[in-house]
Amino acid sequence: MNFRTISRTVLLVALAVSTTSCASWKKKKKGGMGGSDSDFVQGTPIGGAGSESAAGGGLGSPLPERSEGGAFMSGSVDRRRFAPIQFGFDSYAVSAAEQSKVRAVAASMKGSSESLIIAGFTDERGTPEYNRGLGERRAQAVRQSLISTGLSAGKIQTVSFGSEMPAAQGSNEGAWAKNRRAEFGVTK
Repeated sequence: MNFRTISRTVLLVALAVSTTSCASWKKKKKGGMGGSDSDFVQGTPIGGAGSESAAGGGLGSPLPERSEGGAFMSGSVDRRRFAPIQFGFDSYAVSAAEQSKVRAVAASMKGSSESLIIAGFTDERGTPEYNRGLGERRAQAVRQSLISTGLSAGKIQTVSFGSEMPAAQGSNEGAWAKNRRAEFGVTK
């Protein structure tokens, strides 16, 4: 075998492995692959069985266009107006205990011309990709809860920071629990 034949063979094998891996990952994802903040391929639906419907009816309301100057971390966004929504480990279901916070946000925003940005966060456990996805599902679940109270879907954006910007430092249950959250930003 010459160098060209070996190179071509290696390339074809790498392509076949890559394609198989991607197809397998997509199949698991489409089938409701879960995981945890610490394990990307655990195989249990996030938040337990049926959590998607409990988290907001499938998380399917279309997002409005991004508004100019409406970045979550910009100076034109008030991130201190509302208390964050906390989540259980590996869950994006808005718990009954957190629903009063959702109702308070909805009541305050209903008559307002301001718009809302919901940022989802996770604890430090898990891959960056998984945590960004889980953070987005958390933000979307809160968004759907707000929409179900009658708040206009066109006024609510979402963003995920995953495990970036922890609310509490440390690698223990107390810190992890504080970091599993969704925060609200109100455009000024």
